[in-house]
Amino acid sequence: MVFTEIYSATGMMELIREIGFLPLLDSGIEGFSAEDIVAEDCRYVAFPEGGWDWPLWKWKGEIVREMPCMYGKFFNKKAGFVSLEWWPDFCNYRRSKSPRPNGDSIEGAILSTLQSSGSLITRELRAACGFTGKGMRSKFDGYLTRLEMATYIVTEDFIYPCDKHNREYGWGWSLLDTPEEFCGRECCQCGRAPEESYRRIFAHLKKILPGATDRQIQKLII
Repeated sequence: MVFTEIYSATGMMELIREIGFLPLLDSGIEGFSAEDIVAEDCRYVAFPEGGWDWPLWKWKGEIVREMPCMYGKFFNKKAGFVSLEWWPDFCNYRRSKSPRPNGDSIEGAILSTLQSSGSLITRELRAACGFTGKGMRSKFDGYLTRLEMATYIVTEDFIYPCDKHNREYGWGWSLLDTPEEFCGRECCQCGRAPEESYRRIFAHLKKILPGATDRQIQKLII
């Protein structure tokens, strides 16, 4: 499939609805990422005098809120989008490989904290789980990534700090939640066997990415 160049958040939403899965940045498959598909003037640019602009980066929150869709580190520990149409199968397969962690594990404690507290930005969740002090941020991020890859945690929005003029700035903070709380428990329910979900996703991706190898597609799914 040849992807049409995208110029707006609305265009990106339409594409995600159409193809179901879209990594944000490099996916390992040439041309298959939001960064590859957007128009040149929507990509990252650093200004000589300082500062930066990146329309694609700023679209993320609008896309997740307005579609809505699931966003998180789903593709080989890298961020991307999954439409609600394909989420039940994706969740079904991923969770079959990574069963819900129990409360005695660190991942289980993180998930329980988020479920009991409601949506939290990453640093709030990290503090609530006691990951404070030197070196704790990277350790926490590793656990969080595993939970996102297993589809237990998603990003429901992005929160930006404001300057004294009430203007947003910076890279923004992920507002984390469970997919069940974000879009309802039914979004994670699927009546198929996990391997059937895998085959459906594989066949779909093979159709929209005819130039990709089987191994490249498998790496997006597993």
